[in-house]
Amino acid sequence: MDIAHYRSHSFHKKWMKFGAIVVIGFGPAFLLGSFLPTAEPTRLMMDILGWTFWGGQSFDAPTTRFLSALAGGFLIGWGVLIWQLATHLHDLAPEVVRKAVVVSFLCWFVTDSLGSIASGHPSNAGFNAFFLFLCLGPLWWSATSKPVQG
Repeated sequence: MDIAHYRSHSFHKKWMKFGAIVVIGFGPAFLLGSFLPTAEPTRLMMDILGWTFWGGQSFDAPTTRFLSALAGGFLIGWGVLIWQLATHLHDLAPEVVRKAVVVSFLCWFVTDSLGSIASGHPSNAGFNAFFLFLCLGPLWWSATSKPVQG
């Protein structure tokens, strides 16, 4: 495929939806952590992201489960917002939507990475960089084609 394909509005729109699905996918994973009977998968995920294997993370404290519920809700909401922007506004204002999505991911990356480092889990900043590039992909650059109105 020609490189222009990856810089097209239609590909950008598809990639935004892919990024939205990635973000939404982490929401239920965190939500599970708010219930003690289902917290183990979330704890394992946090062990991996924090690089603290063999039970380094605990979801025994109610405040930890509360924060997990908040994170799950925010991630689902943010992912749905990205999906809605791609679905309903991208064709009308593709560059504005692209910039909004890129800036939102950059804000997440900086704040989440700083918080991870400050809390003693710098490895999560590396995982964040991976997800930043995965979710933004070609969105770093403006599209070169005209959007298809439909």
